[in-house]
Amino acid sequence: MIVQMTKQEFDSLNDEALFHACFKPLILDYKHRMAQENSTMVKVHFYKELTSGQKALFVFHIYYDHVIESEAEFYWWSAYFIAQPKIWSAIKTGLQYFGEGNMFHLLEETESVIKRHNGPSSLEKFVVKREDLQNNKELSESIKPLYSNFNEIANLTIKRISDFIRFNHEDFIKIID
Repeated sequence: MIVQMTKQEFDSLNDEALFHACFKPLILDYKHRMAQENSTMVKVHFYKELTSGQKALFVFHIYYDHVIESEAEFYWWSAYFIAQPKIWSAIKTGLQYFGEGNMFHLLEETESVIKRHNGPSSLEKFVVKREDLQNNKELSESIKPLYSNFNEIANLTIKRISDFIRFNHEDFIKIID
């Protein structure tokens, strides 16, 4: 699942393109496996096959792709991942792996707000709705600045991850001639 590209191609990619290029083969392989058998064991086996860097990239990219869409999506998907402690922990650990303290602290703050507003501790207790923001002014006022901050620092996070990839490309990319 290591991406293969020429040195010229590698050097020509901007931060966002590199971020996506290293993720694409991972998500394609994951979706292919899940289409064959959607089970927890398939997910665990897939994840175990990744390098440490790929694990960190995969979990953050999955989170990013879902929450960037809107304030309601930021709230709902954050709550959904928080309700899965292993996944939520992996996302935060991945940010630490990349040295991304700003986004890590934002996720910690997001978790605190969601838990303060009776966020779920497991999927069995998951009753969060996107409409919760419309129905709970206090919750909405707490989520709004978090989503705004997410949008402000997401590009810096992508840059930091891409810089990490550039200096540790062997975990993500095989340079071919």
